[in-house]
Amino acid sequence: MNAKKTLQSRMTRKLISQYALALTAYIGGFIIIVLAAWWVCAQKTWYYDDPLWNFLTAVRDNIVLIGMVVCLAGWLAITYYFLAKPLKYLDEAVLASTQLAELSEKPIKLSEELKSVEDEMNMVRETALLNARHAKEAEQRKNDLIVYLAHDLKTPLTSVIGYLTLMSDEPDLPAFSREKYTNIALNKAERLEELINEFFEITRFNLTAMEIDTETINLSMMLEQITSEFEPVLREKELTFACDLEPNILLLCDPDKMSRVFDNLIRNAVNYSYPSSAIDISLRQDKDTVVIRISNHGKTIAPEKLSRIFEQFFRLDTARSSYTGGSGLGLAISKEIVELQGGTITAESENESITFTVTFSYKTE
Repeated sequence: MNAKKTLQSRMTRKLISQYALALTAYIGGFIIIVLAAWWVCAQKTWYYDDPLWNFLTAVRDNIVLIGMVVCLAGWLAITYYFLAKPLKYLDEAVLASTQLAELSEKPIKLSEELKSVEDEMNMVRETALLNARHAKEAEQRKNDLIVYLAHDLKTPLTSVIGYLTLMSDEPDLPAFSREKYTNIALNKAERLEELINEFFEITRFNLTAMEIDTETINLSMMLEQITSEFEPVLREKELTFACDLEPNILLLCDPDKMSRVFDNLIRNAVNYSYPSSAIDISLRQDKDTVVIRISNHGKTIAPEKLSRIFEQFFRLDTARSSYTGGSGLGLAISKEIVELQGGTITAESENESITFTVTFSYKTE
């Protein structure tokens, strides 16, 4: 805002200075011409029968009136020019603004005098184009995700219906077969519930503002509890935890939101870990900083994907199946939660290792 005001003030001062200079030059030039003409006429002896005598006499007798008329005419001409000049600039700016409204790829071109305005408008145009591209990409990712989820909903639902129909049509089905089909139907129904919850997650993230309710918590105990809840999943995928948690680290934060962050990060590590590998979790307090690191061994993430890993609806797994990876919101939500509480979250990946680092300034109530 201050830069724009400075730009406007500079342009205004420039026009006023040019206007004042033009008027001064005009009046000064008129006076010089009159004095020069007077001196030239004084060098000659004039006679009554001279053809210019009557004209020069009339000019001499009405010099004040003639001077006023000439000065007024010049003032009107100069004023008109300097009034038309900013109006011309205004017309250029209005015409150029249509390019901003249309988000044209063509650079805006203005008069040389409006170079600073041209640069500013082109900067705005490029920012708007970039934002529009990002919005279009986000919308496309969201639409693709909804298509994927809708497709994935059909598979477990079909299985649930199929097994329940089979048990309904076969009342004499052996007990072990009935139990087997019931367990399969239950697993498919639970997967169906997960997918539906992802739809709700998308809606909540886009329609609600996140609120933070802080209190002092024992971060060490929170991480211990969250990791213990993942033990069944780890056994199923043949993974292990390697925890190095400094005890009794206190932090002022929103406990529900923070548990969600760590749940998302650990779940992400589980989904993208190599089988029979370890997930490293460390918690350290260094002076006034609390640092949490969650690392897993998995396929190295390409730099172009790593730079977008915290974007909404971005998933490393671009296959149609949602069985690996979630809605693409987990990391985006985690980033928002961490930053709302004054922290930072970063991701690194090299040598078949992925590390998420969460950093907070140490503070308690």
